[in-house]
Amino acid sequence: MAKANCNGIEIEYETFGDRSGRPLIMIIGLGSQLINWSEEILQQLVDEGHFVVTLDNRDTGLSGKMSEAGLPDFMEVMNVLDRGEKPKVPYTLTDMGEDVVGLMDALGIRKAHICGVSMGGAIAQTIAINHLSRLSSLVLIYSPTGNPGLPKAKPEIMSLLMPPVASNRDEYADEQIKMRRIISGSGFPLDEEWLRLRYARVFDRSYYPDGMRRNAIAVFASGNRSTALSSVTVPTLVVHGDDDPLVPLENGRDAAQAIPGAELMIIKGMGHYPPHKGPWPRIAEAITAHTKKSSV
Repeated sequence: MAKANCNGIEIEYETFGDRSGRPLIMIIGLGSQLINWSEEILQQLVDEGHFVVTLDNRDTGLSGKMSEAGLPDFMEVMNVLDRGEKPKVPYTLTDMGEDVVGLMDALGIRKAHICGVSMGGAIAQTIAINHLSRLSSLVLIYSPTGNPGLPKAKPEIMSLLMPPVASNRDEYADEQIKMRRIISGSGFPLDEEWLRLRYARVFDRSYYPDGMRRNAIAVFASGNRSTALSSVTVPTLVVHGDDDPLVPLENGRDAAQAIPGAELMIIKGMGHYPPHKGPWPRIAEAITAHTKKSSV
């Protein structure tokens, strides 16, 4: 792993595969670190000819923390948004997208296939909107569009994203697995042993709940991207499960309808499934087919 100064902040990243492969930037979701990707899925993508780049988003993992920004009042931010006003927040998804573009600059990558998962897909959307020339293609996996007219997660589901601060790794792992049981969908069994070991590593590496809260505020404060997505003209693959209680399927349909020519892949029984086993070998195959076709 290594660090690069990107957009005025240090971003921790890791690369896999030969630099002569198709550049593929993988942006992880809310509260996750680059080690949340399973090695098997990354290796599958490398074996299919990709040069894979993963990263810790700002305020997460070993990337720079925004502690000086403090913690805005979440309910106040939501009240400002409900009034149709623009809240004052530490940063937005667009800022996080600029971090990724800065990482591409640091690595000398002019164009890349960009794949984002959940919040990472929302970040990828901002890159496509603001830096379309830097994309070879776009992949959005169970990602929100910010469209306020779409169905929302129920309050009890949203509350799972902000569990009480954990005092130790076992407590943290218990909360994360509890959440995954509820949001991952009914179609694929969870590898809970793998998850427990992974969440222990995440806790030891950098457990930082304040950063997750600022990330979440950025998601809600970044507005509706549906209209702007109509300007995205690169080949786009949208992957979504039909059993996602956190980011309902309508978000995937919304993105696919907004982006000209986008392909929508709906996976039966998938919810917000962690990037390991389950539907993910199939998703990696779809990513490979998409980047091969888009690179011709």
